[in-house]
Order: sequence, then structure tokens, then C-alpha cells
Amino acid sequence: MKKFYLLLILSGIILMSGLAANAWSFKFWRHKTVIQEKIKTPQTKDFEILPTMDSESKAKNQVWVGTFQLIWNDLIDELIHQPVEFIVGESITAKNLNKRSFTVDDLDEASYYKKFALASPKIKKEIENGIKQKFNEKSDILDLFDWTPAEGKYILYAMLKKDFEYIETFDKLPKDVFIGSSGKVKYFGVDKDSKGSLRNTVGVLFYNNNDDYAVTLKSKQGDTVFLYRTNDSKTLDKLYQDMISKSEKYNGKKWLTKVDEFKAPVIEFKKEREFPELCNKQIKNSNYMISKAIETVQFKMNESGVKLKSEAGMMMCLTCAPGFRDEPRYFYFNNKYVIFLQEKNKPYFGMKIEDAKSLQ
Repeated sequence: MKKFYLLLILSGIILMSGLAANAWSFKFWRHKTVIQEKIKTPQTKDFEILPTMDSESKAKNQVWVGTFQLIWNDLIDELIHQPVEFIVGESITAKNLNKRSFTVDDLDEASYYKKFALASPKIKKEIENGIKQKFNEKSDILDLFDWTPAEGKYILYAMLKKDFEYIETFDKLPKDVFIGSSGKVKYFGVDKDSKGSLRNTVGVLFYNNNDDYAVTLKSKQGDTVFLYRTNDSKTLDKLYQDMISKSEKYNGKKWLTKVDEFKAPVIEFKKEREFPELCNKQIKNSNYMISKAIETVQFKMNESGVKLKSEAGMMMCLTCAPGFRDEPRYFYFNNKYVIFLQEKNKPYFGMKIEDAKSLQ
């Protein structure tokens, strides 16, 4: 009988030890899993549309177009009548947009279309007809908005459209590497075999060394393309200022000589961004909030010229409007370089590029 109890006690000890071991193993596995989750860091974005030229970003490729700024200006001028601030939480994006660093005065009237009105299917149709008549274009974003009429429900919309050719078409050059990209990319430009007149399409801003230089490309329509080779990781506005400053100080030859060569990668992409950080927050000293904000950029740059189409749309609503519901929230230029496009005294387009392959 004693043996029986002894065996029973030993079995219990063994069972409890096994359970303890399993529990420790489970706890260790859970702890290990938590550690693995914690050490996972978000990958750097490959591409980001910036709301302003002074917006900071760690994305490899960054692009800014003045389209969203145009509708933000209208939001201030036509509806809010003051800089936009939110009752809860400070917004760096709103703060930068309030600076109004880009306006319609920086564009020719033929380059943009914009509309501010109470939302309705009739206004949607008016915008569609307007961009069709002015640019022969269709919208990529109008169907993403709810056009059901309601008190205090406004739409702010803008399209910026540019299509220009260089003074002369550049040569297509052999595919070559782009530092930071995998595989070879398409290039255009001027080499030793190009005809002499093609060199007149390129203007030299400065050439300080093999990693610090900039050129301009002249167009038939008067727009200027700036290409700036640099390793600096500053914001686009500071990069533009640096480029102009270096150009003013440069005393070298400001034209492409017979022994100089030029090449740039073909760039083509179509991207969209929503701005959830600006939405569903009541604006100070008003009864309004932004319910949806979108910007798109479609860009192509090759041996012939540049095509740019950008749209921005913003829907406003009253914070006390019945039936309001939150919208879903979705949280050799063969090395990194910057592109600016300019029509008058300020750029209307800026872009940082570190991975050209992903843009082809």
C-alpha cells in the first residue's frame, strides 16, 4: 500500500514538473515572440507624395507638386478665413500649408483648373466638363468622394497639368546602372556621338566636383527643368535654395562644351496619397472639419519632354452634420538627385530620387 502511495506521489511530482516545464516553455515562446515583434522596424517608404516643399521625409523617392497647396489656399480664403488649426492636436502638415509658400501667382492660368463649391452631382459634372474642356483630361479622384448634397458640405478641387517638349529631342542612350537601384535603367541625353545642336538644350548651373553639379533643360513652351546632383538629405525647399545659391557663385562655363556629356534616367510613375492626419478634426473657430483629402501625381520625363498631371481634392463638412461618419483611415544623374519644374519665379514641382528603377 505504501508503495502504491509512493508511486502516486512520484507520478504527481513528475506531472507537475512537466506542466511547469511546458508553462515555462510557453512563457519563453511568448516572450520570444514579443521580442521579435518589438525589434521589427517599419521599412522606409519607397515613395512619398509631400504636401509642401519643406515637408520632411525618409522615403527614397519624394515628390511635391503645388496642387494640394492650391486647394489649401482656397480653404483659407473661401471658407475658414484664417490659418487652419485644429482644436485637438497640432498638425505640422497644416502649419506648413498655412505658410502659403505656393500660390496661383506662381503659375500661368492655362496650367491649372480649380473649383470651390457646395458638393453635389451637378458640381461633379461641372468639374468633369471643366477639365475635359481645358486639358482634355479625366479625373482619377472625383469618384472617390461622396457627392450627396448636405448643409455645409463643400468640395475643393484642383488639377495642375503641364505638357512640354525640350527645344530638341535628346538621344536615347544605352541602359546603364543607377547607383542605389537594382538592374539597369533607361537613359537619355548627350554623348560624344550626339549632334552639336543638341548641346544647346542643356544649360550648366554649376559643376563643383563629380558629386555636386546641376543643369537646366530648356523647353519650347518656356518651362525649365532643373536637375541637381547632390548627396544632401535636406528638404526640397532647402535643396532648391542651395542649388540657386551655388549657381550664383559659379564662374565656370555655363554651357555644355564639346567634350561634356549629359545623361538622365527616364522617369514615369503614377501615385496617390490620402492625408488622414488632416481629417476628422474640428478646425478652430469654425464648425468645419475635413472629411477626405487626396492628391495624385502622374509624371513622365523622357528624351522628348515632360508630362505632368496632378489632382487634389478635399471634402469639407460640418462637425454637427447629421449622419456624419468617419472616413476610413489608412495609416549623369545616375545617383540620387532632385528634379524641380518651374514656370515663373518658384517651382511648381519638386522630386527627390534615389531609386530610378522603381520608377520605370
